[in-house]
Amino acid sequence: MKTIAIIPARGGSKRLPQKNVKMLAGIPLLAHSILYAQANSDIIDEIYVSTDNDEIKKQAILFGAKVIDRPESLSGDLEPTVTALKNVLEQLEGDVENVVLLQPTNPLRPDDLLKKAFKMYEQNNSDSLFTVTQNHQKFGKIVQNKFVPFNYRIGQRSQDLEPLFYENGLLYITKAKLILEDKIISENAFTLIIDHIFAKIDIDAQDDFDYTEWIITKNKK
Repeated sequence: MKTIAIIPARGGSKRLPQKNVKMLAGIPLLAHSILYAQANSDIIDEIYVSTDNDEIKKQAILFGAKVIDRPESLSGDLEPTVTALKNVLEQLEGDVENVVLLQPTNPLRPDDLLKKAFKMYEQNNSDSLFTVTQNHQKFGKIVQNKFVPFNYRIGQRSQDLEPLFYENGLLYITKAKLILEDKIISENAFTLIIDHIFAKIDIDAQDDFDYTEWIITKNKK
């Protein structure tokens, strides 16, 4: 039974056109996730890019991934990621056991993250795993033009906040059978807490792209 990586990369980005093939540190954004999967070949047997775009397809093949053409009906702005993953599995033979989802908009990941995560995934006999990061901000809502604290009391110190976490998008591991049921995260999913600067990166606009480029340059130095 195989473990495959799927990188969903459609071409219809509006805020940052063609972001998945935009050059980041000398290579296309998409390529960072492909190279990460290749560096974990002891876990990942095959790498697939799901796309509706010819340039993305070209770059994916150039960097050594296989491509599954995504139908236009599954490429809209509001289409959930799980439908792209399910479409890939439906095109493949039925011997895939695990799917590692690598989102191209999260191009930087700690080197040992997948090895650590996959070990946890197997040891806990989980059918899915995803990464989260603790939030240290004070949130509130605006009610009738007034700020109403949501996760703290006025005057409370940040270090005394009740721990809250957000889904950082760095990594997902899921049983293929779960994806075929239209799920990526199950009710008993294992949550892996990651405290790393890479967890703050999610490229959606040019500012995110510029920040990521700065982080890469800083780490090289």
